Amino acid sequence: MIENLSGECGMGRRRKQVVKIVRRTLPELYLCPRCGKNTVKAGISKSTSKATVICSSCNLRSSFDATRNMVPVDAYCVFVDQHYSQGSQEETEVA
Repeated sequence: MIENLSGECGMGRRRKQVVKIVRRTLPELYLCPRCGKNTVKAGISKSTSKATVICSSCNLRSSFDATRNMVPVDAYCVFVDQHYSQGSQEETEVA
């Protein structure tokens, strides 16, 4: 038999390397717009159609109606939009 330079015997194909695809998941905790810590938890109650978003660090909380297709990350986005829109209204009233 003829031996290759790599020490293998035979004439076969090389095995393909299996590439494992890592799927990223959505986070469970989000950044708080007030205190900046990663402690905001969003939850949706399907029975009452309410979304509740709470920061465990500074106790900032919000509750609003949830749509049928809403997931926790959507509830967090609505929460952040409400927080910044209220903050911009307060700044205009003070000025």
